[in-house]
Amino acid sequence: MYDLPPDLPRLHTLRTWYAMWLNRIDEAIAAAEQREKERLVGEARRLPTPDWIVELGIGAGAPPTEVHVGGCAMAGKRQRPITREQALAALADGVRACEHCRPDTELGYLG
Repeated sequence: MYDLPPDLPRLHTLRTWYAMWLNRIDEAIAAAEQREKERLVGEARRLPTPDWIVELGIGAGAPPTEVHVGGCAMAGKRQRPITREQALAALADGVRACEHCRPDTELGYLG
């Protein structure tokens, strides 16, 4: 019957072995479910990506160095979200537009 050993000691050994594996699988499932739950909570708590960001220079009170479209991968860590009007004003004041995400084109800035 299903290639199982006929004697009781080996059958008990197999049952112990498979019970151990079933427990490990259940633990792996629980861990994966927990990770997924944490990922969903993190996504729900994450702030929305701003439409526009300005990258800031080094140091306290440093002037802006570059304007980006929100979510631009080339934006540095020192950044803050800005409004459309602030982005246009920054470009008009001579702050450089990112050459990768082209916020000036997205904004329709011709200056």
